[in-house]
Parts: sequence; C-alpha cells; structure tokens
Amino acid sequence: MLMVKSPRKTRSAGAVSLGVIALSLVCLLTLGAQEPPSAPIPKTQPPPLAVPPNAQSSTPAQSGTAAQSPTAPTSDSPVTLRARVNLVVLPVTVKDSTGHLVPDLTREEFRIFDDNIEQRISFFTADAFPLSAVVLIDNDLKGKDSQMVEESLKSIVAGLSLADEAFVCRFDMNFHPGKGFTKDQDKLVTELRRVRLDSETDAPPPNPDGPFNAGATVNGQSISGGPAIAPSTRVIGSHTNKALDDAMYEAAQLLIDRGRDRRKMIFLISDGQNAKNNKYSYDTVVKELLRYNIAVYSLGVGRSYLDRKFNRLQSYAHDTGGDVYYAERRNSLEELYSRVSEQARNQYTLAYSPQGNDKTKDYHQVEVRVRRSGLNIITREGYFTAQASR
Repeated sequence: MLMVKSPRKTRSAGAVSLGVIALSLVCLLTLGAQEPPSAPIPKTQPPPLAVPPNAQSSTPAQSGTAAQSPTAPTSDSPVTLRARVNLVVLPVTVKDSTGHLVPDLTREEFRIFDDNIEQRISFFTADAFPLSAVVLIDNDLKGKDSQMVEESLKSIVAGLSLADEAFVCRFDMNFHPGKGFTKDQDKLVTELRRVRLDSETDAPPPNPDGPFNAGATVNGQSISGGPAIAPSTRVIGSHTNKALDDAMYEAAQLLIDRGRDRRKMIFLISDGQNAKNNKYSYDTVVKELLRYNIAVYSLGVGRSYLDRKFNRLQSYAHDTGGDVYYAERRNSLEELYSRVSEQARNQYTLAYSPQGNDKTKDYHQVEVRVRRSGLNIITREGYFTAQASR
C-alpha cells in the first residue's frame, strides 16, 4: 500500500510539492485501471408526501398507469401519501362518454382552480389506495328489495382487496353499528351472511278482532279508545321509518380516525327515503364528510330513481365527490359492488398548496379540468380549511 504524508501545518496550500501531486495522480490512475466500472447509481426516488390533517380527497381513476409514480402498487400494498399541512389533496375520477374509467392521463393534462384561481399541481399519482369503507345498509326496505339486498350482500367482499377494511352497519330510525372494521374477508363474509333486514309490509295485517270490532278510526287511531293498528306494524305510505341523515352522520364518525393514507368512503345501500325529523341536517352532515375527506358511493335499490326519492342519494354522492348507481335486480347489485370498490380505490390523486385564494374563508370552491376533450371529471367541488380537532 502506498501512503502519502500530509503536508505540515506550517506549509501553505501553494507549497505542496509537485512530486507529491504527481504521485497521487499515478495512484488514482492505477486504481481506476484495476477496478471494473461500477454500475450506474439509480436516481434517488423523491420522498413520499404525508396526508395533512386538512387534506381534501375525492374520487377514483383506474390504476392501470402509474404516471410519475416511484413504484407500481399491487392491490395489497398500501400507498403512503405525506404532505405539508397546507396541502389540499383531491382524488379524482375520470370517465369517458361510455362511463368507463380513463387510466392514462398524465400530470400535464390536469388543471386545478381554487376559488377560480389556477393552482400549481405539486403532487400527482395514479397509484391505488386501500379502502376504509362503512357499508351502510337500509334496514327498512320494501319486502322484495329487502330480500334482494340480503341475498346479494356477501358479494361485496369480491370487490375488496386484502388491504381494504370494512365496517357493516344498518339503519332505520336508529343507527345499528356492526362488529367494527375488519380486513379479514372470511369474517366479513360471515357477518354479511348474518345480516337480516327488517322490511315494510305491503299492507297492514288483518285485525284479529275483525274489521267491525276495531271501531271507527281517525288518522289510524281508534276513536273508541285503543289503537286500530298495532304500533309495531309498518304501513307503506303512512310515514318513513328511517333517519338517513342521522345514519350518515354516525357513519362518518366511524371513519374520522382511519389512516390518512386510506380512501375513506361510505357505501350507502338504500331506496333513498328519509324521515323529516332527523337530528342532523343535510348541510351539517355534508360539512362533516368534506372536513374528513369521506366520499359517499350510493347504490339505489328498487324503482325509486323514477321519482324524487333518490335525490338524497344523488346529493350525497355529488357533494362529496363520490358516485351513484342504481339496481333493480340481484345480479345487477352484485356486479355494482365490484364497480363501486374499484372506482373508489383507483383514482388520480392531485395535491396543491393554495395560492392567491381568500384565506379568511372557511370553505373554498374547487374545479378540476383536463385538457383532453369529451371526458367526465368527478371530484368534490370544495373543501373546508378549518383544522379538525381529531
């Protein structure tokens, strides 16, 4: 081994002898000739971003192309998103004119406007995110719809990956939570198979005392004393036996503390009917959903979409950046379960740090556009900047 002594401290840098410099060059050239050329050093991947407490999310796009993504994810490998606190995160679904997901858009094709001011996109990925889903099932459907939903529920698992988690709940005038979030698909199948829905009857049961013994009635009450119809009997058209808004609020509370690296969604299966005496208003519930980045995917059952009964389902989906589907038969229900979970999991994710908007406002409007024509963009239309307390 060749050793080169360091120049004495008393010497200046310009006083180093030419002989020592020449000798050092010879050593370097010799070593370079003896060692094989090293493999090129791979480019350093950019660090992942972390989802901020006030990050705002939205809807899906297929993960077939992971543009500018460090690694192509598998359905079972969760994606981590890290970011600055002031970053707004928007999951976005893009569909073509036939309703199919469009997976091949690039970062440069997207534009974001915050309060009508165009923003610079600071993060983009088409990677799939794991789901945290509350499956919220209407417990007060009509007889045939109730049976159809019951028989189809176990098919929900087919659309979930091993990284997804689900919490099965029911609602009528009250909220009925299940056994909690689980990723265990066998346990989930067992729980879904055990779901038994109460259903409305098509007509009041016959009075055991005969039609003439009940006495005259006014608004369903016997004027001779006792009730003409048992209080437990549900009669179609008399009133609505479900508080949809309250159930949505309770479902949102279950999702607040789920990981920020997950897509948080409520999968609402209902005929859309809603009582008038909910504790929480629609506006209150939507604000809660937006504040905690929860998207609603509504699946309407029965023929309610022919009238106004589905308006609530459509509004929740539209205002949170989710989507709405309709089904009249069991086989169409089973097919839609997989479509909903695929769309919710696979989305473009765009993030930006708002610049130039009014910082004094609590709510900000957002618009996402793409340069490619003929496409349908699905994302939430705004976000709240107030910091969440949990």
